[in-house]
Amino acid sequence: MAIMLHSSIHKIEEGHLAVYYRGGALLTSPNGPGYHIMLPFITTYRSVQTTLQTDEIKNVPCGTSGGVMIYFDRIEVVNMLVPLAVVDIVRNYTADYDKTLIFNKIHHELNQFCSVHTLQEVYIELFDIIDENLKTALQKDLNSMAPGLTIQAVRVTKPKIPESIRRNFELMEAEKTRLLITAQTQKVVEKEAETERKKAIIEAQKVAQVAEIQFKQKIMEKETEKKISEIEDAAFLAREKAKADAEFYTAAKFAEANR
Repeated sequence: MAIMLHSSIHKIEEGHLAVYYRGGALLTSPNGPGYHIMLPFITTYRSVQTTLQTDEIKNVPCGTSGGVMIYFDRIEVVNMLVPLAVVDIVRNYTADYDKTLIFNKIHHELNQFCSVHTLQEVYIELFDIIDENLKTALQKDLNSMAPGLTIQAVRVTKPKIPESIRRNFELMEAEKTRLLITAQTQKVVEKEAETERKKAIIEAQKVAQVAEIQFKQKIMEKETEKKISEIEDAAFLAREKAKADAEFYTAAKFAEANR
């Protein structure tokens, strides 16, 4: 009796639902967290997580369009199953639904992606979009195959590639870095030369402006000297004329007095 009682009582953790099988048939009424009782030896249960969880798919092989076999060491799929969808998804894909809907699908989608892209694209050029592509492809299928199971994120590690090819990529990256540094250095040199050229132009403009001002000052000085000279000449002529007029007047008076 004690054994039967022990076998009939079971505990479900928070964030999980218990689905029950009786005689191999899935029952339609799951139970939430807490202690529950079931018929021992006749009814069995599986605990299904309904909170955010992360599935890890390891060592995923992938063949590129060029025939190079590479391996993704680890792919993490963050997903969540809503409680209302638990029974339907377990009925269609068993309590180990993630093997069919996530693990196998990741293998398929990743191989589809690699088969139409070169190693250069998979390893470098398109690597940063692989996670988003996998997430989109997974969710698209889940929307029709398993509504209620959502993909929150996919994280992909850098793939392992043959050592000889990896060294070539490292050399390529080093050369790219060197060329980038050279290009940046050239830009700095060109910028400095342009700055020096502009400074020289500004200095030349300043010198030209100073020379122009000095030239104008000299012209003004000459014009001033000329005007002063003209004024002095006019004053001298006026004095001489006044002197001549006075002498003429004196001579005329003297002549008139002697008649």
